[in-house]
Amino acid sequence: MSSANLIRIALGAYLLIFFSYLLGPLVVMSLTAFNSSSFPTVSPWACFSYEWFDVLFNDKHIRDGIYYSIVIGIGTVILSVSMGLAASIVLTQVWPKLRSTYYTMIIAPILIPGVVLGISTLVFWDRAGAFLGATDGSFLHGLFHNGIFLTILGQSSFIASYAMLVFVARLQRFDTGLTEAALDLGATHTQAFRKILLPFMRPAIASASVLAFLASFENYNTTTFTIIDYKTLTTVLAQKVRLGINPSISSLAFIIIVLTIFAALAFEAANRNKERKLAVRKGKASAEKSGVLPGFMTGNPAAIVLVLLAFVVIVLVGTAQKYSPEACKIQVREAKQVEIQQRIKELREARRIKDEARAAEEAKQPAQAPANAPQNSGAFGNVFAPGNLSEEEAPASDPAPSSGTGAFGNVFDPNNLNSE
Repeated sequence: MSSANLIRIALGAYLLIFFSYLLGPLVVMSLTAFNSSSFPTVSPWACFSYEWFDVLFNDKHIRDGIYYSIVIGIGTVILSVSMGLAASIVLTQVWPKLRSTYYTMIIAPILIPGVVLGISTLVFWDRAGAFLGATDGSFLHGLFHNGIFLTILGQSSFIASYAMLVFVARLQRFDTGLTEAALDLGATHTQAFRKILLPFMRPAIASASVLAFLASFENYNTTTFTIIDYKTLTTVLAQKVRLGINPSISSLAFIIIVLTIFAALAFEAANRNKERKLAVRKGKASAEKSGVLPGFMTGNPAAIVLVLLAFVVIVLVGTAQKYSPEACKIQVREAKQVEIQQRIKELREARRIKDEARAAEEAKQPAQAPANAPQNSGAFGNVFAPGNLSEEEAPASDPAPSSGTGAFGNVFDPNNLNSE
């Protein structure tokens, strides 16, 4: 076998292991969403069921958590993208010797633990309200103690740094001569920004917005200190994990995974379709016509996979309206009862065999020694043996009276009380 073939085999094995490690847990969690078992598990498989999706949709805490997560995510996107874009533009205008210092200051929040950011945000705005004279019940007091407001500020303090990095990478390819030419032709700085720089930054703005929303949606460390009376999806899930989970969490994960795949496929399909149209317009490619597939699916694998995935989801939703796993559950319950009874019989049989073996072993042991045989093998020489408590035989004759050998000359001997 040639070295090239060995390299291909090794690369294929590495990719298989890597993607199995990366996507394996997601596949397993998705499968547990369709198992009727009350605990997320794939093996043993009970019954195919959609009931955990119904449990998820009827869970008020999860619905509220998703709602507040989306609201906080939108607020964080607006604030983080604005601050990140402003910081990246300022970075290009700062005196070159100060750029490293300014860059370090902007990046610093990423290096600070989220717990510290959450606590500091809570304490700072509480002190700010006290400094501004916000009394209990006033607008400022309610605003500075509002969990949604504080969470947006706390998350934006470090997510804006991520957005700035995206904008800086885009600005490195920007030709500043375009802005200077616009200014020389009489445009204002606002017009130059709106008509030249902003269209150029549009892809980076879209990427930074998606990144900021996802970072806000999954954040827990900062959110758990600033959310106060509200709950986001991450805090609700953390509480459920502490108190006990069911496969409804897996159904939520499955929905998030499907939505993510949909978004990725739609984005890729749109890009491929746009590139194909651009190539046809420039004459680099000919317009392909097919009577089987629509035009947007021709030569676009992402679009084909997207349509197939949409068809599968529609089939699952339609099946969920009519499918009932009750018959399967009854069969599984009966099978478990039979298994339990069989296990009980096996345990009883094993106990009976064990008792018979013990009885046979006791029967083979030698007879015990006579009860009156002396046994002095105890720790105290068999002093406390039950046989020692029996009455001894009386002596043949009373012993001779003592001759006053007591401490008081035998004065208190009972025989001295006899009448003479």
